[in-house]
Amino acid sequence: MRAGATAGIAPLAEQRIGAVIGMVAGWLAYVGGLVLVATAAMTIASIVGRALARVVSVPVLGVSLGPVRGDYELVAAGCAIAVFAFLPYCQFHRGNITVDMFFAKARPRTIAFTSLIGNVLLTAAAALIAWRLQAGMIDRYTYGETSYILQFPMWWGFAGALVGAWAFAVVGLYTAWRSYNEWQGEGETLTSEISQ
Repeated sequence: MRAGATAGIAPLAEQRIGAVIGMVAGWLAYVGGLVLVATAAMTIASIVGRALARVVSVPVLGVSLGPVRGDYELVAAGCAIAVFAFLPYCQFHRGNITVDMFFAKARPRTIAFTSLIGNVLLTAAAALIAWRLQAGMIDRYTYGETSYILQFPMWWGFAGALVGAWAFAVVGLYTAWRSYNEWQGEGETLTSEISQ
């Protein structure tokens, strides 16, 4: 966080709230990482099982060899949950792609102003995505839609992704506030906070 920020809208509250939001975004990223590792492990098990089933046709220790049942469905749900879990962390730490070549020599306050515009637009897009994802989840819940092979309720994957989607919108709102305060204060530099 910025040391000594005194300009803008409630800069001390922004820093305190930012610490909590950053911590929650970090937790979500860890959860997303665990989901992604589990999805990768399941994919490896499915590939190995499929390969071994071609060689060994008898059950091993009472277990038939073959691909994991419903692996495509599990990968789709796991990847959706993981991606949306990573977005808040990326946004909080200024990890989204920006076109810095136009502002490489700009003043820090100019950079902060362009970040403010970008953060407001991104927050609007994140809220729209979360809203539509929520509508999709409600539809799948209402109609009882299930996956084809495993027959698990489709809304489960939507619900997992929705947590990250709404968190992304909240983090976007916070980063717009942070950018506003930077614009009113000393400005922003183009260095990313991910390495800090």
